[in-house]
Amino acid sequence: MRSGFSLPLLAGLLAMQLTACGDGGQGAAQGGQQQAPQAGYITVQAKTLTLDRELPGRTTAHQIAEVRPQVSGVIEKRLFEEGAKVKAGQPLYQIDDRTYKADLASAQASEAQARATLESKRLLAERYKSLLAKKSISQQTYDEAQAALEENRAAVAAARAKVQAARINLDYATIKAPISGRIGRSTVTAGALVTANQAQALATIRQLDPIYVDLTQSSTEMQNLRRAMESGQLQQVSDDQAKVTLMLEDGSPYDHSGTLQFSEYAVDESTGSVTLRALFPNPQGNLLPGMFVRAKLPEGQRSQAILVPQKGITHDPTGQASAMVIGDNNMVEKVDVSTVRAVGNQWLIASGLKAGDRLIVDGLQKIRPGSPVTPVDMSSPDSQKANAANQNNAAQ
Repeated sequence: MRSGFSLPLLAGLLAMQLTACGDGGQGAAQGGQQQAPQAGYITVQAKTLTLDRELPGRTTAHQIAEVRPQVSGVIEKRLFEEGAKVKAGQPLYQIDDRTYKADLASAQASEAQARATLESKRLLAERYKSLLAKKSISQQTYDEAQAALEENRAAVAAARAKVQAARINLDYATIKAPISGRIGRSTVTAGALVTANQAQALATIRQLDPIYVDLTQSSTEMQNLRRAMESGQLQQVSDDQAKVTLMLEDGSPYDHSGTLQFSEYAVDESTGSVTLRALFPNPQGNLLPGMFVRAKLPEGQRSQAILVPQKGITHDPTGQASAMVIGDNNMVEKVDVSTVRAVGNQWLIASGLKAGDRLIVDGLQKIRPGSPVTPVDMSSPDSQKANAANQNNAAQ
């Protein structure tokens, strides 16, 4: 009796449970079909953007002077410390100047002799002039006296020039710094024989404040920039914004900004690049000649520029860029876009998107074109907090 009663009852209960489960599954499926997936979006905005270009470069001394002797002689002593700062006109080396002092004294004596002879000829010419008036001498005698006077005046001028040359050579015996800057090592010591205008420099002085930075830019980029300027896509930046910033070899920023000086009017045939020169202050001497740096300089301003996050733009195998936007009735639309360049973690858009478009940047894997979505504004504070929390959870 028990077994006959229990089996039908258990079978009925099992059938009711299976029916209930089936109804619940269909209800859940119908509910899932009715609710559209969420899609996080941002509203595309247009703004004025100053475009920067990062270029590699090397530092170059503002001025370089190689110190060479202009007269021959033996170095008596060195008058500077290697690696120290020197000022223009500061004595650096002393050459044995006894010979040059003797030459100066000889030239001065010759000048004095010529002046004495000139004075004698002048007095003679004056006496002959009075005698000529009295007809006591001939005209020829007077003319010869005048010619001798002019000849002695020329001799005095020549003697004066020799004195000046001797004085210059004596001054050259003290070798002085031609420019201010930091002087390097000395290639000679006391007792060395040097000759005028020799090939080997005695030392090199480099002026490091300010300092040049020579940058290289491809000729293609320069031509594109000029065409953008001519077409009006880019406008010239103001003088206040035309500052060049510098990144050092270790990636740290340089404290001072510089100014662009000029651009070469020739293309390097081996590299296809153009050299640009910028000038930077270097009061602490942190920049040394030959350092590799990267400079960021403004190219121009683009009005109504559209920047969007890179994660909102996808590229197909052919390289065509596209974006998903939320259109009318919250339907997903796929649009082809054209990008200009990357600006940080964003794309600069040339065409395809306009201000006011709702660009989908989150939940792209759950949507397809033509399907409805539930828009979620990612720029709202609540959405930003939720996105940060999701990222933290994913990281953990």
